[in-house]
Amino acid sequence: MRRIVLLLAGLALALPVVGQTTLNGAGATFPYPMYSKWFSEYNKLHKDVQINYQSIGSGGGIRQVLNGTVDFGASDSPMTDEQLSQAKIKILHIPTVMGAVVPAYNVPGVTGEIKFTPEVLAGIFLGKIQNWNDPAIAQTNPGIKFPNLPIIVTYRAEGSGTTFIFTDYLSKVSKDWEGIVGKGPSVKWPVGLGQKGNEGVAGRIEQSPGAIGYIELIYALENKITYGSIRNAAGNFVKGSLEGVTEAAASVKDMPADFRVSITNAPGKTAYPISSFTWLLIPVQSADPAKGKILADFLNWMVNDGQKMTSQLSYAPLPRNVADKVKVAIKQVH
Repeated sequence: MRRIVLLLAGLALALPVVGQTTLNGAGATFPYPMYSKWFSEYNKLHKDVQINYQSIGSGGGIRQVLNGTVDFGASDSPMTDEQLSQAKIKILHIPTVMGAVVPAYNVPGVTGEIKFTPEVLAGIFLGKIQNWNDPAIAQTNPGIKFPNLPIIVTYRAEGSGTTFIFTDYLSKVSKDWEGIVGKGPSVKWPVGLGQKGNEGVAGRIEQSPGAIGYIELIYALENKITYGSIRNAAGNFVKGSLEGVTEAAASVKDMPADFRVSITNAPGKTAYPISSFTWLLIPVQSADPAKGKILADFLNWMVNDGQKMTSQLSYAPLPRNVADKVKVAIKQVH
């Protein structure tokens, strides 16, 4: 009898939770820390709902949502008109948070903040400025003694929304960059080494003296990687911060109905120039109505309660006027 009871108990443990619904998503690494927090907190409130998310880059998120292999995607670069036309079901861009992409570096002997002009930043990633003791860098950083050390450029190897944000910014501030490289989730880099994910770029910078790369602010803070300030459109040097991102977002007076907007190089005295929204890519109709209902419920929770958690992870919450528009858009999801 005891053996039968133990056998039945084992079978019970092996069975899935009755009524358990699993949502699968994939995409951007930029908001991954925030999404992990949200999905965990939502699960605490709804034990019967599990949300799995693969942090594979924005390009992968767009591909998978178009292929229908996930319930939702995520991207830091808005889908293009061409990509949206390929969708079998209308896809909504739901802005979730805002963040900053920062120039992070590993320069031995330099503990202070390095100031980057747009021209210097573009010059480094174009391969025109190749050593940390270049006069162009020293000019805006009096008092810092730079080593005679080659610059190792590090970039994202896969299709990436963080790359889109960074190259979107460089295309606005540098005619050379716009003409030679341009903007996009994937570009042909003139110099450097590719790494996978914000995590990969952060790891390469940590391990390589002389390295510089672009990563989302939370990855710099979590890994204690030094990052510099950038001269903004108003002529002031500002470091990536919640306040700077919030001011950049304030430059958007009329948010487009589809929420696809760029806030890089925004005006504003303290606006941080490499700021961006990030989006969940939500099919308006799920193949499973139960999943559509859960998605809509999660999105409503995210735009209300979830926004209160953003500053803990160095993201900026959605502006009130954007959040109000998002609530209206969510009503389409079913």
